[in-house]
Amino acid sequence: SPQEMVKRNYIFDTIKVVFQRYGYLPIETPAMENLETLMGKYGDEGDKLIFKILNSGEYLEPLKSKMGYRVKKLLSNEIKVGDKITPEFAETFFSVEFYKNFIEDLQVNLVTKDISEKALKYDLTVPFARYVVQHQHEITFPFKRYQIQPVWRADRPQKGRYREFYQCDADVIGSNSLINEVELVQMIDDVFTQLKVPVLIKINNRKILSGIAEVIGEKDKIVTITVAIDKLDKIGADGVNKELQENNVSADAIKKLQPLIEFKGSTLEKLNFLKQLLAGSEIGLKGIQEIEYIFKTVSQISDLKSQIELDITLARGLNYYTGAIFEIKANVGTLTSSICGGGRYDDLTGVFGLPNMSGVGISFGADRIYDVLNELNLYPPSVAASTKLLFVSFGEKEQEYCLPLLAKVRKAGINSEIYPDAGAKMKKQMSYADDKKIPFVVIVGSDEMQSGSLTLKNMTSGEQEKIGIEKIIYKLKAN
Repeated sequence: SPQEMVKRNYIFDTIKVVFQRYGYLPIETPAMENLETLMGKYGDEGDKLIFKILNSGEYLEPLKSKMGYRVKKLLSNEIKVGDKITPEFAETFFSVEFYKNFIEDLQVNLVTKDISEKALKYDLTVPFARYVVQHQHEITFPFKRYQIQPVWRADRPQKGRYREFYQCDADVIGSNSLINEVELVQMIDDVFTQLKVPVLIKINNRKILSGIAEVIGEKDKIVTITVAIDKLDKIGADGVNKELQENNVSADAIKKLQPLIEFKGSTLEKLNFLKQLLAGSEIGLKGIQEIEYIFKTVSQISDLKSQIELDITLARGLNYYTGAIFEIKANVGTLTSSICGGGRYDDLTGVFGLPNMSGVGISFGADRIYDVLNELNLYPPSVAASTKLLFVSFGEKEQEYCLPLLAKVRKAGINSEIYPDAGAKMKKQMSYADDKKIPFVVIVGSDEMQSGSLTLKNMTSGEQEKIGIEKIIYKLKAN
């Protein structure tokens, strides 16, 4: 609706201004990507949420050779409307055993590529990596880009979770410098300070998580461990341990993991704890070094309004992260899910043929931010009122008198309109201004036409004054 769009555009415009302030330029990528571009980049759980697009045209014939007897008979239309179903026929085609065999014969994962070659994009980062490889000879590196576009996930809709939603991404690729991570923290703080939302910025490093997997003796199960740990705030320590057990992580490794899950303390205390825990892991110590640099540099160059902390259980489920990871949650309101997140990926472009191209980025969830601003009523009054001035009149002559004045006001850059039905009751015209939350109304009758002084009414205070059009323009531009 218009009311929702002006609020959404306020969020987009606020984020866009910050992106541009830090040197990021806009691009767009298509709604659809090749399925092979997306699959395998988000982990098993993420892959299940990709919306696959069915191929157009004849795609069933090639499948019949891959399917079992019952499926072939079903696809060849042996069951038709009006057929007489005998008990034997029903037993063959409609038994529980038939449906069990049908599912087994179909083997969805094996035939997906035959029926679907495209998918709706799951996020903006993987298509961005594909874009960078495709346009590598046209790009100046380090390449800083932002995108504000919808993405799609085949998820169960609920508060804060949607099947179609907007992401506002900023990524820099072609640089290993941790200065980029520092600037992302500053950008996050700038955006939420302007939106007046107090947030908690959580930071961790995937190298630290790799080091943890290494020291507890489960180096090969890093993905399993990170996926489980990432759910700690949702399912608790017992739930995490149960999931680890179900995925064949050894009891000894789970026991060694408990001090990490249970540890509480300041950022400094967490760093000291990690240095002891990961003393024998080169990659883990590298992650600690990177985290220390980010926290130290941010504290030296920036007076952050947002709270920032090291969260040693933060994992983020996306497989492509390799370094620093970020997750941002609102410190107010009832929405507990993340409203922004991101991280460093060292070789996402490598899968598309351009190796050793490190990048880092963040993504603002516009729809979740929208929910937070709505709940806390944090939109400025000007957002609801896209029109600043309404001309109302008592008849056709008065309306004709208003038209050149209206044009003059618009040329001065003031959003304004005229009530189109000449002679409509004044109450109806003023109700129109109230309903649209238009803050100022110019009333024009015969007296105003003769004197040239127009009646300007402030719809908030109810105050009225008679002034000329030039003074009205000056007053409204100053407001």
